[in-house]
Amino acid sequence: MNNLSIPNNYWDTALYEEKHAFVWQYGEDLLKLLNPKPGEYILDLGCGTGQLTEKIAIAGAEVRGIDYAPTMIETARQNYPHLRFDVADARKFQVDQPLDAVFSNAVLHWVKEADSAIASIHQALKPGGRFVAEFGGKGNVQAIAKALHSALQAIGIPTQVVNPWYFPSIGEYATQLEQQGFDVIYTTLFPRPTLLAGGEVGMANWIQMFASAFLAGLSAQQQMQVIHAVEEYLKPTMYQKDTWTADYQRIRIIAIKV
Repeated sequence: MNNLSIPNNYWDTALYEEKHAFVWQYGEDLLKLLNPKPGEYILDLGCGTGQLTEKIAIAGAEVRGIDYAPTMIETARQNYPHLRFDVADARKFQVDQPLDAVFSNAVLHWVKEADSAIASIHQALKPGGRFVAEFGGKGNVQAIAKALHSALQAIGIPTQVVNPWYFPSIGEYATQLEQQGFDVIYTTLFPRPTLLAGGEVGMANWIQMFASAFLAGLSAQQQMQVIHAVEEYLKPTMYQKDTWTADYQRIRIIAIKV
């Protein structure tokens, strides 16, 4: 979940790499759909700290990674100094030459202006170029979000929290792609319960990393109250054998520029 459009684009990359490696580890499966080939020019949109960008390069493609978070790009450059990484916005990025493919893993649910992102992706691709992506789809982290709202209500905090995420249905997202000049050739929405690292603090770590919008403006004590309430609310269904599970629903798309 590499931040491309939330206003506070600072990410704790040490926490991200230490506790949330599942973000790119699950993305390795998506690389099979991308099937990068030697000599192709590919963009990793929302590259985070660069792990999947490197795997695309290993396949022989010429790859560039972009992310909206400067901390992510700084760490990616340290991790893989032989690759090119740049700070850029998914809604209005530019490329040096037309691309064979745009790849994006666990990013586009942060980009509420989906039409702008799709337009930028379309403009960047060659005719016949492919867009391969996975991100949170309809119903993603629904139980966690409900628990956060309940926890805020319980301590008397107004729950008019601006939802930081965009979780579309297949129909909604495929329609937007088609309206902007793509042929959608593959799409699926599937549950992917995701184990969280960190043992008993796994859910707290996840909230602090990915749901910080719900904690904005709260004191440290109030934040702890909310997180504790969420844990109590979810424990019966999402905590087993000292491990938390997040209720992920993922959407996968392959679309071709007409």
